[in-house]
Amino acid sequence: MNLFAEPADHAIGRSRGGLSTKIHALVDGKGRPLTLLVAPGQGGDAPMFPHLMKHLKVKRAGPGRPRTRPDRVRGDKAYSSRAIRTHLRERGIAAVIPEPADQIGHRKRRGTTGGRPPAFDKENYKGRNVVERNFNTFKQWRGLATRYDKLALTYRGGAVLRAISIWLTALGDTP
Repeated sequence: MNLFAEPADHAIGRSRGGLSTKIHALVDGKGRPLTLLVAPGQGGDAPMFPHLMKHLKVKRAGPGRPRTRPDRVRGDKAYSSRAIRTHLRERGIAAVIPEPADQIGHRKRRGTTGGRPPAFDKENYKGRNVVERNFNTFKQWRGLATRYDKLALTYRGGAVLRAISIWLTALGDTP
């Protein structure tokens, strides 16, 4: 089974302080959500990555433990940190994450001690649009897009309900 985890976060929804709630998600290669977490909008993307990976569990068709390790992770430049790349390398997961310009500059400035650039598969990265399309389906739900809920628990419940409806559509026999 080929499993891709594609971390993404989008600040969708409105709270009393403005647009400040982020939904962090891991989706499979077909855009179906595997893990959803809600965090404050001012929080960064990289600190949420270990929590997303910790919650990732995909049941096997037959007997055995659920899969917790995807074949590769596609992420945007926000996930390009030494800690995330080390975490993925230790678990044997290929990272398809571009290196931001500032990190390239820092590495080149250090010369030979800066190390070599991380491997990056440009063709594989083109499949990351699946995440963006997934979040566009989330934004179609008015309750999530307008963020009428005042409690994070209620907002996450709406996000999970939307994820369930996406899976039901994917698994159903009608279009």
